[in-house]
Amino acid sequence: MSVFASLVDHLADLLQPLFGASAAAAAIVLFTALVRLLVHPLSRAAARGQKARAELQPRIAELRRTHAKNPERLQRAVLDLHTEAKVSPLSGCLPSLCQIPAFFLLYHLFSSTSIGGEANALLSHQLLAAPLGGRWADALGDGGPFGGAGLVYAALFAVVAGVAFFSYRLTKRTMADRPLLPEADGQRVPGLGAITGVMPFMSFFTLVTVAVVPLAAALYVVTSTTWSVVERAVLYR
Repeated sequence: MSVFASLVDHLADLLQPLFGASAAAAAIVLFTALVRLLVHPLSRAAARGQKARAELQPRIAELRRTHAKNPERLQRAVLDLHTEAKVSPLSGCLPSLCQIPAFFLLYHLFSSTSIGGEANALLSHQLLAAPLGGRWADALGDGGPFGGAGLVYAALFAVVAGVAFFSYRLTKRTMADRPLLPEADGQRVPGLGAITGVMPFMSFFTLVTVAVVPLAAALYVVTSTTWSVVERAVLYR
């Protein structure tokens, strides 16, 4: 934690001439961008994997027809098909999983009153009028939704809503072009309709995250989510 706190401090010092009192917030955005650059090769691999899985769908449909009465044989055949094509069904999860440690580091860093036995100096940093260690509930209690901190959160919510809407449109288009699984014998896979109905709305849940975590962690989420949507628009076009 102390090493990570020092990293954020050094980045904030470098950005101080450009961003003034909001330098620490800018440092978090920059840190998020650096994390996403490191994870980008995995995102590219996930995009290639999704395209490869889409190309396998006709063969999977044939396997489902062939082994319709033998689920275990079907599962083995589908796994063998993915192995043969060198496609991992879990490759799409890796970019998100690799970001979890960075998010929790920021969450704990700006939720702790002390680091290494000393007062956490990072809690004194702000984004405009909103403390980086504060939450939306704190902003509502200190000036209400139209106070200084409340307006910062209103701007973040507006950004998240815009990104989520764009992600919704992108996900709908991607799922139309590359369905999760094809129909077999005129019947859809049980539960698939519910999954495909919920997936386009997943980005809107980011609004809940932004509302309940410290502002520093919310900045990470907003920056990372925006990056993800732009990245998907480029890689899956």
